[in-house]
Amino acid sequence: MAGYKEHISVSGLLGIGYGTISSLIFGFTPTQGILAGVLTWIGGMLPDLDSETGRPIKELFSLTAAVASFVAMRSMIRKGADPDAAILMAVVTYAAVRYGGSTILGKFAVHRGMFHSIPALIIAGESVFLAYVSDSYAVKFLMAGGISLGFLSHLVLDEVYSVERKGVIIRLKRSSGSALKWFGKGLFGNAVAYAILLTLTYITLVESGVLIPPRQAAPTIQTPHPIQQASPFKTTKRY
Repeated sequence: MAGYKEHISVSGLLGIGYGTISSLIFGFTPTQGILAGVLTWIGGMLPDLDSETGRPIKELFSLTAAVASFVAMRSMIRKGADPDAAILMAVVTYAAVRYGGSTILGKFAVHRGMFHSIPALIIAGESVFLAYVSDSYAVKFLMAGGISLGFLSHLVLDEVYSVERKGVIIRLKRSSGSALKWFGKGLFGNAVAYAILLTLTYITLVESGVLIPPRQAAPTIQTPHPIQQASPFKTTKRY
């Protein structure tokens, strides 16, 4: 299994390349390119949120909480909320992710469980797509692609380090196949992961305009025929 330094180094290099290419070739602004690169770097560390407690994990939770708080504050300001309320939301979001999230993961998450999986990668990308506030779908996809690329680099690197070579003999470690997977060992973890995945996928498809949610048809009001609109008090002439 690759170490913490290897993951942040690889995802950091990928982030530099991803941000540079998106700005120079695909026409995104330098600021957007830098943000996408930073998200790529962060994505390379996200799967280790389920690891044992330690200084790198605490730093990762702090970084994730800081990003989430800024996103929440930006979203509220964009919607016209009071600045004080936006700051309060940022503080609450930081505390919820930094302390609440770490406590929940510490009790329920299993290292190399569903956090190290393809569904978790998709969940991370869709979460960024929905959370990042922008009028451009291209920018939202850019940010989602950055976090997904970094996340993928972590999974691939773990699989690469699960191959052990001794001379001409190559063998797989016990950790082989535990990163790039679609299902984990626990039924509860699989059920939770796929429930979140299906929910976010539906919301993402609706948000991007790919899927149109069914709407309740408005009741039709039948207007009476002109003949039926005659007043019941109208009398006919008698000759």
